[in-house]
Amino acid sequence: MGEITNVMEYEAIAKQKLPKMVYDYYASGAEDQWTLAENRNAFSRILFRPRILIDVSNIDISATVLGYKISMPIMVAPTAMQKMAHPDGEYATARAAAAADTIMTLSSWGTSSVEEVASTGPGVRFFQLYVYKDRNIVIQLVRRAERAGFKAIALTVDTPRLGRREADIKNRFNLPPNLSLKNFEGLDIGKLNKAEDSGLASYVAGQVDRSLSWKDVQWLKTITSLPILVKGVLTAEDARIAVQAGAAGIIVSNHGARQLDYVPATIMALEEVVKAAQGRIPVFLDGGVRRGTDVFKALALGAAGVFIGRPVIWSLAADGENGIKKVLQMMRDEFELTMALSGCRSLKEITRNHVVTDWETPRAALPQPRL
Repeated sequence: MGEITNVMEYEAIAKQKLPKMVYDYYASGAEDQWTLAENRNAFSRILFRPRILIDVSNIDISATVLGYKISMPIMVAPTAMQKMAHPDGEYATARAAAAADTIMTLSSWGTSSVEEVASTGPGVRFFQLYVYKDRNIVIQLVRRAERAGFKAIALTVDTPRLGRREADIKNRFNLPPNLSLKNFEGLDIGKLNKAEDSGLASYVAGQVDRSLSWKDVQWLKTITSLPILVKGVLTAEDARIAVQAGAAGIIVSNHGARQLDYVPATIMALEEVVKAAQGRIPVFLDGGVRRGTDVFKALALGAAGVFIGRPVIWSLAADGENGIKKVLQMMRDEFELTMALSGCRSLKEITRNHVVTDWETPRAALPQPRL
């Protein structure tokens, strides 16, 4: 294979390298995997309305997220058990994200702990949180994330139960014996046990709290001063409640299409959520982002930034820290080129008028100022 020229090419390399059980775990969506395909396909139904003859010799793609200035509006989503992909696991991801001057989100189910990730050096990092039945575990996790210098909590709210991922059931998915969920070591629940179906599904059923509700978001605010991002919002109704509940931001996410199948692609749900948030808190998106053009489309529809998950896993599997660095650089370069060719010199110049979606009648653009 020649030089890798896009993010998608890493998946084929990862598929060759990884054991089937591991590849299937990362690649799968829920049930029919309709939403899995739709997360990608929906982007292709959004087209550009580029503005020409604008001086694009200087382009600034830096972004500010929760007050932290980062190099670009492309961040690393939380993905579980990264040492299954590569021995360096979350260490490599942390170093690559820091080198790219962007934010990494560490999964609760990391194969490296918050302390280990912090030990890689400086960097803005968020911690993704699952709420366990035992609230003392939650308090311990949050305290440790705070002490390790993490800057926000991304609370996953779409997983009262684990989605049905059929490959994991067929493969009887389990964490390889040399690995453990490092954030839970010493808490008696760091091990997934062998199960009749998916070991992870059994683990979630036993440990994760199905009773999680908005009052728990309020409770979380009483135990930490860290900003809380609510991850897994797909409707205007929930966006409004998130604002009222004091969330610092929303991540429009369908969990990489791994939870409820036949929910819309996140890019399709984005505008509804953005409108409901009314600019009071930032709205981010994850799911299906593979190109710089996808990033631009999300920002044009009102996102403050995007998170990428599987591209990080595939590039980690293919080439470790270097692979992730390359993916972040490719996404960055593509996004900057899209901005130039659309006539935008900073993120604030990206507007709704820069895209047209095939589900709207193209409206006459707003009157433009005379030259």
